[in-house]
Amino acid sequence: MDEFDKWAREMEQKIMEEVEKTYSPIVIKEWLNPSNIGKIEFNAHAIITGTCGDTMEMYLNIEDGIIKDASFLTDGCGATIACGSMLTKLIKGSSVEEAKNLDSDFLIKKLGGLPEENIHCATLATLTLKKAIENFEENER
Repeated sequence: MDEFDKWAREMEQKIMEEVEKTYSPIVIKEWLNPSNIGKIEFNAHAIITGTCGDTMEMYLNIEDGIIKDASFLTDGCGATIACGSMLTKLIKGSSVEEAKNLDSDFLIKKLGGLPEENIHCATLATLTLKKAIENFEENER
């Protein structure tokens, strides 16, 4: 291993130590190994850009009032990725009515907490979900 590789590994280790001090193990897991990322066949969709500039896009496949499948895309940070991943896992198989009632506090609890500066990431995810459902309901009328 050359000096650069050694330096890079030491930096990676230091960064991960800081990440582990800041985020819960659940957030880190969902960030590094996100579920439901990408575009799926959908009949409900929304895209929202949050106050921080991160954008989240959510795709839902809803049948008979049940969310059969859900996925997301984002250009956001690790916390935003974790929020999208966890939220889509939570809503799969739930009713549209149940999903409408999910809020950012519930999502944050399921993630084992978020630092204050990342609370908006959970808000972005839940707002995008609610907008996708709203768009679906408008199209069903």
